[in-house]
Amino acid sequence: MSSAADASTLPPALGDARRQAGRYWQALALREKQLIATMIVAVAALLIWWIAIQPALGTLRTAPIEIDRLDQQMQQMQLAAAEMQTLRAASPVPTEQATAALRAATERLGSRAKLVVQGERATLSFTGIAADALRAWLGEARSGARARPLEAQMVKAAAGYSGSITVSVGSAT
Repeated sequence: MSSAADASTLPPALGDARRQAGRYWQALALREKQLIATMIVAVAALLIWWIAIQPALGTLRTAPIEIDRLDQQMQQMQLAAAEMQTLRAASPVPTEQATAALRAATERLGSRAKLVVQGERATLSFTGIAADALRAWLGEARSGARARPLEAQMVKAAAGYSGSITVSVGSAT
């Protein structure tokens, strides 16, 4: 199509602006046209860098680190799943033996923890217990007493965790 046909399809104000821009462009010297073209190419290259290349390079830089982190998480989940399968396959522990195992684990927490056993439920109340100590107690409760957590209410403070954990101990005679 010719430029006259293009100009006729534009609204009058845009058609006038296009004609003025065309006249301005024609009036420019070759060196000015080359300078403007160079600036347009530079701006286009900068936009392509910001929109397409820089984010892709950032992804390439961080991808190996993220893959390693996700692999570690997957390994931890696989270990937890294997432990769960082992615990499910283990025979239940009599209630008396489970209670004794929970009491022994609770004694290792010291005076800041108290265990109350009611039937097949046991509630550990604690104040200012470190995360590692609490994790160890839960591990002993799962493996030694075959206890299953039912409810947990915890608050983290500067001195450690405070709250309570209720577990169910299986019964086998």
